Amino acid sequence: MNDNISLKPASIKIDHVIKKFGEVEVLKGVDINIQPGEFFTLLGSSGCGKTTLLRLIAGFEELSGGHISFDGKDISSLNPWERNVGFVFQNYALWPHMSIYDNIAYGLRMRKLPQKVIDDRVRWALSVGGLEGMEKRHPGQLSGGQQQRVAIVRALVIQPQALLLDEPLSNLDVKLRIKMRKDIKDLQRQVGITVIYVTHDQEEALEISDRIAVFEKGVVQQIGKPQEIYKNPANPFVAQFVGTSNFIEGTISNGEFVTHSGKPIPLRPGIQEEGRVKLCFRPEHVRLGRIQEEGAFPVTVISGAYRGNCVNCVAEVEPGLELTIHTDEEFESGEKLWLSIQKYSYFK
Repeated sequence: MNDNISLKPASIKIDHVIKKFGEVEVLKGVDINIQPGEFFTLLGSSGCGKTTLLRLIAGFEELSGGHISFDGKDISSLNPWERNVGFVFQNYALWPHMSIYDNIAYGLRMRKLPQKVIDDRVRWALSVGGLEGMEKRHPGQLSGGQQQRVAIVRALVIQPQALLLDEPLSNLDVKLRIKMRKDIKDLQRQVGITVIYVTHDQEEALEISDRIAVFEKGVVQQIGKPQEIYKNPANPFVAQFVGTSNFIEGTISNGEFVTHSGKPIPLRPGIQEEGRVKLCFRPEHVRLGRIQEEGAFPVTVISGAYRGNCVNCVAEVEPGLELTIHTDEEFESGEKLWLSIQKYSYFK
């Protein structure tokens, strides 16, 4: 890395942050601690408050309550230009009439840095962004992925303590999104900066994040590593929002689970819970076959759809209770099979 480029990643503390727009409370006391150099994702559907939190961190909105700190210093009252963060907008916000060089240099010129420093930093930005030789082009002459990289390195050349990205891949087609996910993660690892990334795409979040905060209606439902979020969801909302889950409502009594209609669903021995619960399991955490095994119960195949990496099978346990199963084998509609649940959780 060029000697003139020094990125010092910040730790970021979100301390009981509240945001109201009029009478509407968009964020309801959010607490998050982000480590220096961490790739941290805010995941949720539209309107859940994730972008509002990102804008509060950047200083584009004012807090209604709580505090935001960088490396232990409260920045809640600072103006956006005093916070030393880089922000990448959903539409990239590149100047169409400026060259790529001038777009990247814009923030440096606003800081009135010497021309040699600007040249050095732009050269570094072009290098880390894989944009060498494109400095004289204009944004309209670049692909969507190249424009996105320009927006990111433009944010990095000002040497921010944190890089904030608001759904930066939403305008790209599916193939390019998948490629750019890797590019963003590789770039973050290369420069070592703290990243806060907003997305509604759970697959994207699972792939690129060190940790994820799952939002619903202004409340953080769970914070954890991608594997923790997927394998051990904190509640039914997280289980359904991150990936696909099956739910069976019923009752546990004397270590046995039965549906509301009284159909028994065999589970592992030793369950201590009693009372009404919601059983939850992933489509891939089952075994489906034509031979009855210990712990299996009968189901009927409703439909099957080949998806390349698996067959997405819908099976009926009883009228009104259908399950989604991922299997390697194709089965015929109407076929009677045996299903055993290999891994599950349950919620009160």
